[in-house]
Amino acid sequence: MVHIFKCLDMNFAVDVNSGAVHVLDDLAYAILEMNMDGLPEKAPEIEGYAAQQCAEALEELRELENQGMLFTDDGYDAARAIPVGAPVKALCLHVSHDCNLRCGYCFAATGDFGTGRRMNMDIETAKKAIDFVIERSGVRRNIEIDFFGGEPLLAFDTVKAAVDYARSIEKEKGKNFRFTITTNGLLLDDDKIEYINREMDNCVLSLDGRREVNDNWRFTTSGKGSYDVIVPKYKKLVDERGDKSYYVRGTFTRDNLDFANDVVHIAQEGFYAVSVEPVSAPDGCGYEIREEDLPRVYDEYDRLARIMLERDDFSFFHFTVDLAQGPCVIKRMRGCGAGCEYVAVTPEGDIYPCHQFVGREEYRMGNVFTGEFDKDASNDYAALNIYSREECRKCWARFYCSGGCSAANVNMNGDITKPWEIGCKLEKKRLECAIALQAAKS
Repeated sequence: MVHIFKCLDMNFAVDVNSGAVHVLDDLAYAILEMNMDGLPEKAPEIEGYAAQQCAEALEELRELENQGMLFTDDGYDAARAIPVGAPVKALCLHVSHDCNLRCGYCFAATGDFGTGRRMNMDIETAKKAIDFVIERSGVRRNIEIDFFGGEPLLAFDTVKAAVDYARSIEKEKGKNFRFTITTNGLLLDDDKIEYINREMDNCVLSLDGRREVNDNWRFTTSGKGSYDVIVPKYKKLVDERGDKSYYVRGTFTRDNLDFANDVVHIAQEGFYAVSVEPVSAPDGCGYEIREEDLPRVYDEYDRLARIMLERDDFSFFHFTVDLAQGPCVIKRMRGCGAGCEYVAVTPEGDIYPCHQFVGREEYRMGNVFTGEFDKDASNDYAALNIYSREECRKCWARFYCSGGCSAANVNMNGDITKPWEIGCKLEKKRLECAIALQAAKS
């Protein structure tokens, strides 16, 4: 399988199975465009080019094919039987099912995940969750814990107690914990900033972009916008963070399809690592990204890529791609590992495949207090991959997106095996821009 596209005034060919990416001149691109099922025996006639030129271009393409970098076969047959029974190596710890914002697009129903119960996780539950992941991690040494909500700063005592407990036993258990926290920033103060910068290996700061965009969706329980409160706090946190990881994470809806302006705005406020992502929302809600919006969104990604050609003072999460396909083959096929390698734990100790499944009882997998954990369900999630999803098997982007988001599939299609079509189209456009941007900058 070969995918060809044009971006940033260049021509590209991606050989899907080998991962090779080629920048082509117009003639080579025209030959490939006419012969997507394989190279022809004789050079085709291309208007505006002499026969000798066409023959030389074809020979160059054939040399790439001979080197295993074009029209290669799928060499992953032996890996299609992806192993199940994988150890759990990451927790999304829902320390709070409450929030001090009332974001209009919130997938977590403004904090309680549709349960009708606003509550924080107590310290004992957090410790039980850590015991659970240690037990289920097997020989895995590195364990990731993401403090999540709702708003985790509403349960900051539980966050600190969980970190203390994990640190107190990690050497004894032969583990190494890495912590992340995701926050809306309202409750940040000097003490919390110091603690986060000391203990958290990564920090996700929620901000949608320009003040008017952010405050249209991210407002407090009293209806006031959050921008003016959180931005100075984020700046202080980042200024004092040194070289530790963070990113500012926003959401765009069809109300701000000019979202490149929001990315640039966040960068101009002094934040280097930026992610602004399309809302995942049900049809008919009014702010969802629709099929008719895609040309506008594509143009905006192109515009953002061109902006990034001219400046290097920020990175964009979705334009960061490893063209060497660095992650292991299982990671490329299975993706995030939701439900098998990665699970979410609620304030009551219930276990779900990931944070976006929380509150849907049919996806509950167990409880850290009772010790139950549905291994059969875990194996089913482990078996979800780019070969078990029919649409993914035919998609050029499959080794980059790894089959997409299972929760988005369920939420948008009601079928965990069927990728969300609009989400897939957006992902493929972002990948094209990412590949082109890397080529242009190199």
